[in-house]
Amino acid sequence: MRPQTARKQPAPNNTTEFGPWLAQASILAVDDELGMRNFLERTLGPRCKHIATAADTEEAARILDEHHFDVLILDNIMPGKNGVEWLSEQRAVGFFGDVILITAYADLETAIQALRAGAADFVLKPFRSNQMLNAIARCLDRGRLQRENYVLRYELKSSSDQRLSDKLIGESEAIRRVRDDIARVAPLPTSVLITGESGSGKEVAARSVHALSDRNDKPFVPVNCAAIPADMIESELFGHVKGAFTGAQASRDGLFMHAQGGTLFLDEIGELPTPMQSKLLRVLEDRRVRPVGAEREIPVDLRLLFATNADLGEHVESGRFRADLYFRINVMQIDLPPLRDRRDDVHELATLFMHQLSQQFGTPAVPISAEERALLERYDWPGNVRELRNLVERTLILGRLPDEFGRDISMAAGPEESLADIERRHILAVLREVNGNRAEAARRLGVSRKTIDRKCARWNI
Repeated sequence: MRPQTARKQPAPNNTTEFGPWLAQASILAVDDELGMRNFLERTLGPRCKHIATAADTEEAARILDEHHFDVLILDNIMPGKNGVEWLSEQRAVGFFGDVILITAYADLETAIQALRAGAADFVLKPFRSNQMLNAIARCLDRGRLQRENYVLRYELKSSSDQRLSDKLIGESEAIRRVRDDIARVAPLPTSVLITGESGSGKEVAARSVHALSDRNDKPFVPVNCAAIPADMIESELFGHVKGAFTGAQASRDGLFMHAQGGTLFLDEIGELPTPMQSKLLRVLEDRRVRPVGAEREIPVDLRLLFATNADLGEHVESGRFRADLYFRINVMQIDLPPLRDRRDDVHELATLFMHQLSQQFGTPAVPISAEERALLERYDWPGNVRELRNLVERTLILGRLPDEFGRDISMAAGPEESLADIERRHILAVLREVNGNRAEAARRLGVSRKTIDRKCARWNI
């Protein structure tokens, strides 16, 4: 039996009374009474994005296998299994959506059972339209806040650096080309692979793609694949059900679900473990995810963006990255230039960071002299834009450009010393300053610890 879907009609004037998210919501109503299903269709059809109905739990289960719904309205007393029993089963196999239980026969014990089964609200029959609309609005608002809080906590946990900027800064020819590419691809559903050295602004480029897309009013969820332990990455991305593994004391949505309707940005995709590469490929093809320990696959509607500072072509040749996944994600490639290839933008970026950080710290900005500007534009910036931001932060704290930076760049004895020599001297000076602590040196330079280790190995240090 096909699900009954209400025809989309113009929203009434009082839509905003029940929250701005109602018009974008998809809802499934399960009730064995035709009159109740028709009432919910008439009430919700003009106000929400999509309303489907089912006459029993078996039909509802089939619909849930094919579509994602933000809210499920579930009658408790139906032929066969009651709503509470069926909801408990659905939670066990991986259904995480908000549920409003409706019933004409209610008591305290039923309400407690409903809450234990995972119902978000409990509405008594008969009810008025406004009662149901308010219950749905509460679910949507609560779900939005939970997603925003989870994503915020994830970003704070996974990255010690603040976002470099909200947009790509600069007027160099290299960065203008990047902005043109973003403007062309953003409105399309095409997969995008953003490449570039560490700290060159790949996440900023991804946020720009999201901002110019038709999903810009939905979540943007950034994920650093290299920062998640290999044994936890499947749970972080796809979620898990209660008891799926040791420590899984409750079911939890993954980052794919938190990005539902919006954009999921997978940074450092080259670090994704091989077993997860095959699972990601299947998600890209089927647009469905299976939480760890769940029996049900969940439909997802989102855009995926990818980024890497590695040569994925070499990874494919060496067997570290699946060729089929590489060709699947590399439909459109955007290359972020390193800062040394856009030196004309250095002063503008430094000025922006100085302004942002001085406001954040509540301290006056430190003027950048013409001589210091020349030093900044001469340096090779191995950590790219992130290193520049970190240098500006240290300058603001000290009240001057750090001595070792100016000294090392100034010591370049004319054209016979290469930029690589200047880079080496500066990195070694920072290492001396932090007593050889490579992790701290990497943080100050705005590069990864792997970059420092690789360069030290090359220099036999």
